[in-house]
Formats: sequence, C-alpha cells, structure tokens
Amino acid sequence: MKQRILVVDDEPQILRALGTTLRGAGFDVETAETAASALAAAAAHPPAAVILDLVLPDGSGTDVCRELRTWTEAPVIVLSAVGEEREKIAALDAGADDYVTKPFSVEELLARLRAVLRRAAPDAGPVIKVGDLQIDVPERVVTRGGERIRLTPHEFDLLRVLAQSRGKLLTHRMLLREVWGPSYQVEAHYLHVYVSHLRAKIEPDPSRPRYILTEPGAGYRLVDPSES
Repeated sequence: MKQRILVVDDEPQILRALGTTLRGAGFDVETAETAASALAAAAAHPPAAVILDLVLPDGSGTDVCRELRTWTEAPVIVLSAVGEEREKIAALDAGADDYVTKPFSVEELLARLRAVLRRAAPDAGPVIKVGDLQIDVPERVVTRGGERIRLTPHEFDLLRVLAQSRGKLLTHRMLLREVWGPSYQVEAHYLHVYVSHLRAKIEPDPSRPRYILTEPGAGYRLVDPSES
C-alpha cells in the first residue's frame, strides 16, 4: 500500500512540482493551500508524513504543526525560506521533525522524507543501537564496540534524548527542556559544552563528529554513521 503524503503550500507551482515528484517516487499525494484545509485533510485521511510550508494565507505552519502534534506523530518536514530562521526554530520546537530551505533540491527533500519515514516507528525496546553505540536506557549503560563508556548523568540523559529521536533535529530549547527539565536554568551555551564533552567520549574522532551532528543555529541530531 502506498504511503500518503500531505503537501501544504500556497504556491500552486510548488504543489504541482512536489505532487509530480512524490507520485513518481511511489507515494500517494494530497495537497492543501491553507492551514485550515491542511488540518481538515489530515483529520479526514491521516497521512504518513506532512510537508508543510511555514507561511500560509490563514496562519503559520508552526501553528499547524502544533495542532497536528496534539493527535498524530506523523513526521513533519517544514519548508522555510531564507529569513524565516526564527519561525523555523519555532516549528521544530512545536514538533516538526526536519526542515528544508527554499530553494531546495528534489533529491534532498526525498532523502529527508525517506529518513523521517524510516524513523516513524522507532524501536521501543530498552536498548537503543546506533552504529557501534549501544545505549541501555534502564541500566544507564553505554558501550561502543562492546567497550563501556563512562558518562555523567547529564551526558547520559543528553545522549538518551538524542538516541530516542535518532536522526531527528532537536533544537537547543528541546534538548535543554528534556535533559534539564521544563524549568531549566541552564543557558544554551552550556549545551554546547556538554555536547563537546559527549563527543569526546563517544566519537572516534571528536574533531570530525560522525554521531552527533550540528545544525548551525538550530540544534543537534544523532545519526548512524553507516547510514549517512
């Protein structure tokens, strides 16, 4: 059965181009041009994933994403234009899974779509494997290639949160909230320090990270080096 993709954009040429591309890649496609019609379409025919423009005639993509997250975990990729950095971060904090900046290549969008669809049903088991890394969540034990890695409590929690959303871009705010709690007092630059310490322990070459990747100005994502 073909996976249904909901594409939301108020530019007809983008809807046509993405519709043709996605159908050619084997997907079913439904389109919407407004926030209201997008939410109605998603409710009537729940999609496998949503490609969502940030600026819509009757609202923002961020609001649509926030509403979707109240009832569905379908992956959301937001389309942002240059200059919409703040709105892009807000959408990611609202639950979007990834973003593509306009103008974008079709190949990049398809690659990101396939990646979020692969992650849509993550392994719910207590042990998470990412490349040579193995994270035993209940025991709070991390190994790489069978060798145990000693982490501080915050380092472990940071790695756990990244691993549980493997491949997904997590913003600085999301990581601070998940690791230090909703009333966190830690400033964003401390997160960079913790990530640096974590890389020093889990990366074969911390100067060229392969597991924890930085998205400049946005946040971090944990990836399997063999899949990149």
